[in-house]
Amino acid sequence: MGILKSDEIRKMSDVELLEELEKLQMDLIRERGIIATGGAPENPGRIREIRRTIARIKTIMHERREREGT
Repeated sequence: MGILKSDEIRKMSDVELLEELEKLQMDLIRERGIIATGGAPENPGRIREIRRTIARIKTIMHERREREGT
């Protein structure tokens, strides 16, 4: 899946967020594997985009947990 913006992430349910997080983490592992084997990734900027999207998802998940706890 493509890179998501914060407003798109906020519209997703908790289950969808977890699924998307797993997909992105697998993509990141795949991209890093390509580099580790000495290959050149097709899009070098994609790793940064994936990492930022993972951070966005985790941040929003944390915000939701904080809101529920209050």
